[in-house]
Amino acid sequence: MFIVLLEYKVPLDSVDKYLEAHRLFLNKWYQEKIFIFSGRKIPRTGGVILASGVRREALEAILAQDPFLINKIAEYQIIEFQLTRSCQEFESLLDVE
Repeated sequence: MFIVLLEYKVPLDSVDKYLEAHRLFLNKWYQEKIFIFSGRKIPRTGGVILASGVRREALEAILAQDPFLINKIAEYQIIEFQLTRSCQEFESLLDVE
């Protein structure tokens, strides 16, 4: 599982120009069940994506298609982790070995 942290590198008016294209990008990967959650940071300095079901290299290739990355709107930090505990509602996401 991965936490992807986005950090905006441009003013918010530039971010907003690419926001609809970014949302379409997100929607594609929600439909593929790769992205689980996403949202804005507070304060609005970037965003967060929770992703699962792919290897890191595949996730990097997916993120390379994001209009925010293509247009140098945001930089990405990928944090890989093993999900071992959750509340009952999310137990299906647990990594069981």
